[in-house]
Amino acid sequence: MLRSVGLAAAVVPSLATAAAQWDPSQASSNLGVFTLSDAQLEERKITVTPIGELELPTGEIIACDPLISGTEMPALSRRVKPGSYPVSLLEAQGRVGISVLRFKPGTPVRWELATVPGQDASTLKGDEIFGYPVDAGLGSFMDKTAMALMSGEQDKLQAEQNYYDDVLAAEFAPNQDRFVMHHPVAGNPLNIAMFWSGWGDGLYPSFWGLDAAGEPLLLTTDFGVLENADGRESK
Repeated sequence: MLRSVGLAAAVVPSLATAAAQWDPSQASSNLGVFTLSDAQLEERKITVTPIGELELPTGEIIACDPLISGTEMPALSRRVKPGSYPVSLLEAQGRVGISVLRFKPGTPVRWELATVPGQDASTLKGDEIFGYPVDAGLGSFMDKTAMALMSGEQDKLQAEQNYYDDVLAAEFAPNQDRFVMHHPVAGNPLNIAMFWSGWGDGLYPSFWGLDAAGEPLLLTTDFGVLENADGRESK
């Protein structure tokens, strides 16, 4: 059972003792994947797929299921410097296991749960998490201004239309329906990185990978396909 904790967030009840101190490694066993070499990734059956550059004109990022979220969806509390940043996917078992928005090169030395205003990771216990719910099988990264743009386009649809079938499906198709860098308005550089969410619907946590100075190197969402930074199927 999931217990709602404010807008677009939920907590997974802890299986650990109440006294256990919460830390990101209890929420994801896969953060070590960013320390692996290309050869180690290949050995673990993990494929890195670059999908394009994401425009962040405000540096305020929304991570969400783009088809069940609207302009009420808050941006993450931590902001980044406005700019254009590469997005890649770590794929395994024919699924998107982890999405990555990269701000700077380097290996994170510390991890921080990505939260929205009103959430406090220090209140979590054991393997509880804050994350975003998925009900349409998709995850995404976008600037908050892109959400407003897409919501405006959705409002233009006829009653018998839906945004996936009538807009997104043709864009997803060339990439085997796995991902797309979607431009809500043709000719406008503002875009949204959309991708499969692991095995489908669920609740998924995002994490900031920080450098020694506490600055973000990357933002990542774990969709629960990998286990212990390994993409091979468990026997």
